[in-house]
Amino acid sequence: MADVKSIASLGIDIGGTFTDIVHLDHATGRQNALKVLTTHADPSRAVIDGTRALLDRHGLAAARIGRVIHATTLFTNALIERRGAVTGLITTRGFRDTLEIGRERKYELYDIAIDNPAPLVPRNLRLEVDERVGADGRIVTPLDRESVRRTARTLAEAGVTSIVVGFLHAYANPRHEIEAAALVAEAVPGIAITTSHEVAPEIREYERLSTAVANAYVKPLAASYIGALSRDLTGLGITAPLLLMLSSGGLTHAAEAMRVPVQLLESGPAAGALVAGYYGRLENEPRLLAFDMGGTTAKLSLVDDGRPLVAYSFEAARQKRFAEGSGFPLRISTVELIEIGAGGGSIARADEIGLLKVGPDSAGSEPGPAAYGRGGTEPTVTDANLRLAILNPATFAGGTIPLDLAASERALAGLASRLDLDVDRLALGIRDIVNESMTAAARVHIAERGRDPRTYAVLATGGGGPVHAAALARKLGATRVICPPSAGVASALGLIMAPARIDRVATIGFRLATGDLASLEQSFRRLEMEARALVADTGVDTSNAVVSRLADGRFVGQGFDLVVSLPDGRFDTGDPDDQRQRLTAAFETAYREKFARTPPSVAIEFISIRLSVSVAVADTAVVAETHDRPASAPLRRLARLGDGRGEAVTVEVYDRASLRPGTRLQGPALVEEESSTLVVPTGAIAEVRPSGSIVMTLD
Repeated sequence: MADVKSIASLGIDIGGTFTDIVHLDHATGRQNALKVLTTHADPSRAVIDGTRALLDRHGLAAARIGRVIHATTLFTNALIERRGAVTGLITTRGFRDTLEIGRERKYELYDIAIDNPAPLVPRNLRLEVDERVGADGRIVTPLDRESVRRTARTLAEAGVTSIVVGFLHAYANPRHEIEAAALVAEAVPGIAITTSHEVAPEIREYERLSTAVANAYVKPLAASYIGALSRDLTGLGITAPLLLMLSSGGLTHAAEAMRVPVQLLESGPAAGALVAGYYGRLENEPRLLAFDMGGTTAKLSLVDDGRPLVAYSFEAARQKRFAEGSGFPLRISTVELIEIGAGGGSIARADEIGLLKVGPDSAGSEPGPAAYGRGGTEPTVTDANLRLAILNPATFAGGTIPLDLAASERALAGLASRLDLDVDRLALGIRDIVNESMTAAARVHIAERGRDPRTYAVLATGGGGPVHAAALARKLGATRVICPPSAGVASALGLIMAPARIDRVATIGFRLATGDLASLEQSFRRLEMEARALVADTGVDTSNAVVSRLADGRFVGQGFDLVVSLPDGRFDTGDPDDQRQRLTAAFETAYREKFARTPPSVAIEFISIRLSVSVAVADTAVVAETHDRPASAPLRRLARLGDGRGEAVTVEVYDRASLRPGTRLQGPALVEEESSTLVVPTGAIAEVRPSGSIVMTLD
């Protein structure tokens, strides 16, 4: 890869409503951005058309782009909307119903008619073969090779285009899965194949199989989409490598993304958390609530000391958004966040008893809110903000999407009539309800981690984040809001800042008191070699890689594990007793932080070990806000910000590109830029910082 300090990077983030594209010149620090509506029938069309428009508008050279980094919700949406490949499963005899049996625990304990998510692979496409591997990795029953060939042909004849090979205890010994995958490829050439040990090589059969099936379900889509996008970018003259954002906040190359696309499910939200950490560090804010509100969803995540929290399991396509166990469990590394259906396109309606509700259904980009003038007729959050004069119809999305105020008012008037409200009260109600929905989600997310929201600053990104951040912060009791430059396209900028990162896991079963420390170290070394090789494939130098070691630990007899960070350094050198003491202290400290106390005199065991290798690939220190326009006096207009009783007040309206560091603003005010609008409520003071961020202090 060329030196990223002397060339440019292109970040592309596809959301449910908008596709954001950011070009960053690493030599000058200048960034240019564009928001375009997402084209759901073919998401790559918005990417290519938007990239071409961005390059042409600013006279940017495609040949100078040294990296293209991409995040997309395409694969998540395919899972949720059941638009993936027809998938088949080949598994150990007697275990075809593992996906349907799942876990004994129900997400609604007393619901006798509980609605569990239907498996991605129907029962008639889940076929069994004779083979058996023991929990210790011993071959109990040899693989029936002919039955694998026969089963593969049967699935292909049934229309299957992607096959999962998932055998019992394959994490302990993958030999049968490797053999079966080769036999399937021989029997059905060209078919997509996923083996469970490659996707999730760890204990717990249901979770491992669920992860492998989800990967297989989106694998053909990933191969087609990523391959086509690479070709189309080349057609624009961009020959740089295409890198993909992982759910963990790292980057990987296109081939690895096509092999294990399940790792990309939460790629967009991860980028938002990374950029929050970057700007939080510039403002010396150790605790941040990263709040990213787009056109379809709002994402919230905690960022401590500049780093978002990372989880090692995830649930996709939940039947009930806040009910753990109502979706597909996936064993992938992901930035820990909560995502709800609250965005600019969230539709307002009257429920069965005549109460106002907002979301989670969204107008998306097709047709979009009524204000877009593309055929939408239902009132949305964007329509409400436009009616309240918070949004400027002439400058919305940099003027690329002129808003139709009359269409908004018609949509609002219809609902206002049904609810017997005047239009302004309805618009204020829509705004307040969506704010309360996001606040409730934030409270749950923060409380589950034992944190106090009053100790956090809110960092707002996304087109809707700055519009609603102050209201969210006030409801949470937070007193500071940070709005970074180009907040509306910050997730795309976060892609450019992201490190190359690979996570690896292995189940080992290690007792701290008696386990072989040399064997433990050897297992970590093996994972590190695998991870370094994959990171190197992205084109970066791994000599400065940061290696983190973790373990899934528990007290012997417990049923589930706690992921804990392990101390640095080798574990097979020095005094073995000292090493065991270091490992024990690391686990017990993390356990007390989570549960307050440890049980007395119980042995500790590590069920699995985890390792991540990350390398910074861009000089983010050059990122800075540019000021294209001379300083100018603010304009004024009447707007309803939701303060007090909701009356219209005169607000000062600032052009963000004309503001200089050190400028202080007194609310009520609005700060407009191409990709978003910052609401400064009555009683708040906002200051433009040297970093380009606007830091708001609430009363």
